Amino acid sequence: MYDLRLKNIPAEVWMGILVLACTILLFTSGVKNVLPASGSVEKKVILIDAGHGGDDPGKIGINQAKEKDINLAITEKVKKCLEKEKITAELTRKEDKGLGTTGDGSKKTEDMQSRVRMINETKPVLTVSIHQNSYEDPEIHGAQVFYYEGSKEGKMLAELLQKSLIDNVDPQNHRVAKANSGYYILKNTSAPTVIVECGFLSNPEEESLLISAAYQEKLVEALQKGICAYLWEH
Repeated sequence: MYDLRLKNIPAEVWMGILVLACTILLFTSGVKNVLPASGSVEKKVILIDAGHGGDDPGKIGINQAKEKDINLAITEKVKKCLEKEKITAELTRKEDKGLGTTGDGSKKTEDMQSRVRMINETKPVLTVSIHQNSYEDPEIHGAQVFYYEGSKEGKMLAELLQKSLIDNVDPQNHRVAKANSGYYILKNTSAPTVIVECGFLSNPEEESLLISAAYQEKLVEALQKGICAYLWEH
């Protein structure tokens, strides 16, 4: 009933069909490898660092918000957001605890050394260290990203994150990614590393936003987009 006379198809036609089938297979396989967060991207580790913790609260907001708590909340959300895109993300700390363990005099130094050691041992494709800013003038506000001076990759990452934060969170923010040669975590890590100051706790309006779950989600989405933009370039 369904006699297609396959036996009578010339050999050159069979060869054409075979070539077409192989071409389709290669094309569809290739498409999977260029989709976001697929192929080699999902094997890359992104390290997200929540600054301060434990006895070190970081900056204290004008209404007493603690930097360490905001940092941790944002990093946890960034990790989940990246994992939804099938990108492996790790945290330097997962609780309200610093990474220094010795006496008070050297806790801060040991904390920073532990973070640097963790970054260098993990060998991530990039590291984003989350912080909150403060200044004597309560009118000052806006997120800003810092990178190590002289680091081409750090500069690229910082600029992509800065752009994403402006585009997706605060279009009125006119700050630019800024080079720095003194921050310990920037100058002592081998992977491209940036510090993201998400806003100013010394500004009452921005402090209120920074402790808001909805605003944190906007920050997280912006950071995720900036990170993915960087991964696209690599």
